[in-house]
Amino acid sequence: MRTSRIAVSLGAAFALVSLAACGGGGNNNDVFATGSSSSGSGGGSSITVGSANFPENQLLAEIYAGALKAKGVDVTTKLNIGSREVYIPALKDGSIDLIPEYTGVLAQYFNKNAKATDADGVYKELQAALPSTLTVLDKSAAEDKDSVAVTKATADKLQLKSIADLKGKSQNLVLGGPPEWKTRETGVPGLKKLYGLEFKSFKPLDAGGPLSVQALKNGQVDAANIFTTDPSIPANNFVVLEDPKHLFAAQNVVPLITKTKVNDTVSGALNGVSAKLDTKTLTDLLAKVVTDKQDPDKVAQEWLKSNGLG
Repeated sequence: MRTSRIAVSLGAAFALVSLAACGGGGNNNDVFATGSSSSGSGGGSSITVGSANFPENQLLAEIYAGALKAKGVDVTTKLNIGSREVYIPALKDGSIDLIPEYTGVLAQYFNKNAKATDADGVYKELQAALPSTLTVLDKSAAEDKDSVAVTKATADKLQLKSIADLKGKSQNLVLGGPPEWKTRETGVPGLKKLYGLEFKSFKPLDAGGPLSVQALKNGQVDAANIFTTDPSIPANNFVVLEDPKHLFAAQNVVPLITKTKVNDTVSGALNGVSAKLDTKTLTDLLAKVVTDKQDPDKVAQEWLKSNGLG
């Protein structure tokens, strides 16, 4: 995984203090903002839904929360937590119970030797790699992958169609991406290992968000990590380079949840979402949030109701 990313508010620091008190903060410097807390009408279960620090994940968290509330589950949301390096510890220590995830990058997070690239193979590897306290429910057809994107001018000038075409050229180029891309296997190390690419420099930006988009547009970076569902790609005529060596495995949206929180009601609600969600739908919903500036909760509720899930 893997859009314009919502900036973390100043108030997020207070939320981090709360998380650290529960043992989830560790020594990581990421912070998160606590979203609006809201409850369903009962149902004998209570679940805290978290999200990563970018709009698509926040939207998906609102969709999960709304689907659960519609089934009577008591739901609290803690949105915009930060990167995987922050919210996985939060799942492990119980600060949150559920978060939208992406199969490929999650499998690689827990298993550095993950090999599968197809959707079903990745899902099986992920299930085998998860800690005993966590599980994933049904994966959706919706997929949002990491990508290396360039401007059309750069693609034309350097004759770029795939990441492999950067060989012999990358040493003169600046790569931009989220700070964690410098060490993640799906970032700088993977580009070097699979494609033999050495960049002039790496510029830490945001997780495919406005900083990355603006830096790519303005020429501050020559290539950037932009998620494939991001409406900024068609809006700016960016070129997503093909990935013939499958650095980025299948990244289907999937609910990652604490095992003890799973029951028939919870799995039914979340699997119902996965059954209805595909890539086009996710892309269209995200455009409403990023381009049209609609509230993610409102977009989520409208979609849930239109699909009989809210």
